[in-house]
Amino acid sequence: MRRRDFLVVMGSAAAWPLAAGAQSSNKPVIGFLSARSAKESEHLVDALRKGLAEHGIIEGQNAVLEYRWADSHYERLVGHASDLLDRHPAVLISVGGDMTAKVAAAATHTIPIVAVFIGDPVEGGFVASLSRPGGNIAGVSNVNAVIEAKRIGLLRDVKPGIDTVGALLNPDSITAVTQRRDIEEAARTIGLKVEFLEARNHPELDAAFKSIVEKRIPALLVPADAFFAATRDRLAELAASSRVPAIYSLRESVVAGGLMSYGNDLPDTYRLIGTYAARILKGAKPADLPVLQPTKFEFVLNRKTANALELTIPLNVLSIVDEVIE
Repeated sequence: MRRRDFLVVMGSAAAWPLAAGAQSSNKPVIGFLSARSAKESEHLVDALRKGLAEHGIIEGQNAVLEYRWADSHYERLVGHASDLLDRHPAVLISVGGDMTAKVAAAATHTIPIVAVFIGDPVEGGFVASLSRPGGNIAGVSNVNAVIEAKRIGLLRDVKPGIDTVGALLNPDSITAVTQRRDIEEAARTIGLKVEFLEARNHPELDAAFKSIVEKRIPALLVPADAFFAATRDRLAELAASSRVPAIYSLRESVVAGGLMSYGNDLPDTYRLIGTYAARILKGAKPADLPVLQPTKFEFVLNRKTANALELTIPLNVLSIVDEVIE
């Protein structure tokens, strides 16, 4: 059983002229910019299409979707954004983290943007407020960066007696600074120390896990990041070979063999992004569309991985599991 319950507060719909993205054909173009890769995002794109269809927008029939994927290479985003703007999109979808949102916001101040945010979009300077964004950007905030205390607490529950937790960060991400701060505060609140490890590519990821073994770090937190999402299979393999229990932000990481995840339902986030993009195509103004926030999260556990790590999952943890991957 999976939890999905988003607070959807509908804003007023003022007309946003489609002329903002003057089209060379009768079909409006929806630009799609992602820091992730196409292959590992297929289910998310399906969810996006579902959201569009809920408001009558069907890819290939009455709209054209132009996809650009950075494949976890943040430096590619600027070029991809420029390429998409050359297609004169009526709306630009930005997903895969706040780096994508930053590039999209810098690329245009007039074309409507619908973004998925990892952290607080107000603190990040993307919108004026959650209820009234006030500019050309609307979207969904996953608030993954503000629930680290729950994730760290779950690590301590399945690995009782630990006094330290490791945390991976991608130094190329603009959210790394706030993630470090949030993780430090969360760990301090429950009396744990944090060992931070950085990885922006595969060699650095291997080196990080070598350090985990050498320092005998007993548990690992993997926060939200496009690179970590794209390398979820490798992360699961490294965690298994290092025999370190790890918690992730995405369910997909647990399906790949990771121990557990705690976070929002990402496919439903993409569905909501689709509904917002469709509403904008039909005349809604981004400034009047509140930033949506998840109100419930899903906790997913991989029983096979727990057994392989010889972990006894406490009853108080099992009682709150939303989905068990066998």
